[in-house]
Amino acid sequence: MKKFCFVAFLALGISQISYAQKEFNRWSLEVNGGFNKSMGPLTPGYFSPTLNIGHADLGARFMFNEYFGLKGDFGFGKFNEVAGESPEFTTNYIRANAQMVMNAGRMLNFEKFSRKLGLLAHFGTGFGRLSYEQTIYNQEADYVYNIISGITTQYKLTEHLALTGDITYIHNGRQTYTFDGNSYNASVQPNPPANPFVHAPGGWWTGTIGLNFYLGSQEEHADWYIAADKYATKEELATQIGEIKDMLKDSDGDGIPDYLDKEPNTPAQARVNSFGITLDSDSDGLPDHEDNCPFLPGPSSNRGCPIEEIANPVDYLQKAIDDNYLNVYFAFDSSKPLQFSVSAVQFVSNFLKKNPGTSLEIKGYADELGSEDYNIKLSERRAKAVYDLLIASGIDAGRLTYKGYGEDTSVDKNSPDARQLARRTSFEIK
Repeated sequence: MKKFCFVAFLALGISQISYAQKEFNRWSLEVNGGFNKSMGPLTPGYFSPTLNIGHADLGARFMFNEYFGLKGDFGFGKFNEVAGESPEFTTNYIRANAQMVMNAGRMLNFEKFSRKLGLLAHFGTGFGRLSYEQTIYNQEADYVYNIISGITTQYKLTEHLALTGDITYIHNGRQTYTFDGNSYNASVQPNPPANPFVHAPGGWWTGTIGLNFYLGSQEEHADWYIAADKYATKEELATQIGEIKDMLKDSDGDGIPDYLDKEPNTPAQARVNSFGITLDSDSDGLPDHEDNCPFLPGPSSNRGCPIEEIANPVDYLQKAIDDNYLNVYFAFDSSKPLQFSVSAVQFVSNFLKKNPGTSLEIKGYADELGSEDYNIKLSERRAKAVYDLLIASGIDAGRLTYKGYGEDTSVDKNSPDARQLARRTSFEIK
């Protein structure tokens, strides 16, 4: 069973790698050169330069996908003394490491601000050798194991070449001698000199500039690859924007876009609900835009009004206000009336034109979300918006006033539907 699972896992990995190869290049070669710094241990009185020119490394990297990969690299160089401040020493070193690589630039979405900048993080383990010149012991080379980690910045020059800058820290283990080779790596030096077999650690840095050479026939390497379905091309974006514009068309002009409109051929000036369906507020079978009394049921032979005449038209308007037929509603934190409720303003405007002796106050409200002072101002802006619509429709400003009343506390503030009812303007006959 274990063999079967291993074979299945291997086959899955190969298939994934083969698929990835069709999308982006995975192999790269790395060449770097620059500085090193032996942090310690050093024999008392010995010092190494902060930036000692004398390090180079070569590597090959393989990326499993856009985010993770492996690399093997080989580094070599030498440590020297600070001229004039330290006794002379020369220590040659080599190291070989296997490292895990993470494409931190892709993980951090560098592509949002630049498609040419990248960042890699790497860590791993390996071994090394230190060989010493000009020491008092004339000892043999020191073999160590190490743990390595670092970060590499990238700047893409072409699709197959990138400029890099790297800072790496290497932690040696089982290091017998100091980096200068003139002391044992121990807190107490044996007398007479003899290997104490303490095998203490040592640490050093490298800072390099180099080049990444990307191999393969695909357009991009994994370092820079972005899945096509995640970031659309300009042409794809233009097509999508065109589709959105088509979807938002309002063919019948009732304020409801066609993709939501269940009645796409509504007559002009008809009152509709949020689905674009013509309203019949009094359920008398005559739609509001054809009904002379849209809030009182009546036969079609009397244009939707009751047979008995209403003595005072203002009473009819008052009943419509009291029954909440003439509220104008708003979206959250908005002073722009929702389109489906603008027809209430049209009805009020028509009534005022037919009844020139009637004056109104427009009363604005807000839900209980937000501060009280802010909601007072928001409710006033809502009242002012309806006031402006009535003025624009031809109603004399002297017949209208408006005021913001702030929060409507009569509804349940924990209910989204109730809060929507609170975000409104209503009318009061003066």
